[in-house]
Amino acid sequence: MNNVAYEKNYYGWLMENAQFIRQDQFAKIDLVNITEELESMGKRHQQELINRLAVLIMHLLKWQFQAGKRTPSWEHTIKERLFEVLYGNVGQTASLSSAN
Repeated sequence: MNNVAYEKNYYGWLMENAQFIRQDQFAKIDLVNITEELESMGKRHQQELINRLAVLIMHLLKWQFQAGKRTPSWEHTIKERLFEVLYGNVGQTASLSSAN
């Protein structure tokens, strides 16, 4: 598959390459773009984890230093973000130390 299909019909490109992989037709897959997509996917997930950690830290600081303004919403967000960071990103938290 060439770059034109990748750029013009992303879904079709994905489905075709998935089919090639399932059928062990490795010579036909678009290795260059698949590699770029995998790297990009990893970076997006890593950035999402960093963003969730930032929100968690912000709410924990508010909880600590603005005790008089605590709301159920803050508590809910803290619990939700903590759960997401701890359980929603298994294997990803270890890679934070290598974040660029």
